[in-house]
Amino acid sequence: MRRFRIRRPRLPRTRAGRRRLVRAVVAGCVLALLPATWLHTTTGDRLRTTADVPRADVAVVFGAGLWDGEPSPYLAHRLDAAAALYRAGRIEVVLVTGDNSREDYDEPDAMRAYLVRHGVPGARIVSDYAGFDTWDSCVRAKKVFGVDRAVLISQGFHIRRAVALCRAAGVAPYGVGVDERHDATWYHGGVRELFAAGKAALDAALRPDPRFLGPQEPGVERALADASAPGGE
Repeated sequence: MRRFRIRRPRLPRTRAGRRRLVRAVVAGCVLALLPATWLHTTTGDRLRTTADVPRADVAVVFGAGLWDGEPSPYLAHRLDAAAALYRAGRIEVVLVTGDNSREDYDEPDAMRAYLVRHGVPGARIVSDYAGFDTWDSCVRAKKVFGVDRAVLISQGFHIRRAVALCRAAGVAPYGVGVDERHDATWYHGGVRELFAAGKAALDAALRPDPRFLGPQEPGVERALADASAPGGE
């Protein structure tokens, strides 16, 4: 039987070769971290808490998965923050944006039902069924629902990307990062964001059309009109 030996990569033998290798590794690390650095430097002044976020007509809540048809714990915490802002009079309308790409998976309707159970009137909730990722949600908020300014609600590890992408899409945002226990899910989300930052930088630079754009919808405008009507609830 013929044996195959695994050849290990050889390190450069000369000092100059080792220096070139180190420079290449450092350059690769810098390039990999540039998108994350861009997110931190361009969004720091737009992050707030539920206690000090400026008032805005609209809050945008991004989907974060369902468990047995109900919002996942992370999504429920985002919705809790939106409900608290509504009760405090900081927002008038909630735009819930998520995935409804198949019949048996409907994030926006689950989000709507949760908010209604927690005191937000159904007339003040608008559903975006084609928020397949953060960029799509931001572009559709601007182009489909006519949102020019909004409070964005997500977890802390995601909120910078949401703010940066919505700014690139033409929405003037403030971001509220919901606090979470630093468990395995939180760390997984943080690591994922390092890779997602690269795609975010490309989306902000190239500004592609979302997977599904569709016609303009008057849902937010109607909800705001309901809010301003005498006795509107």
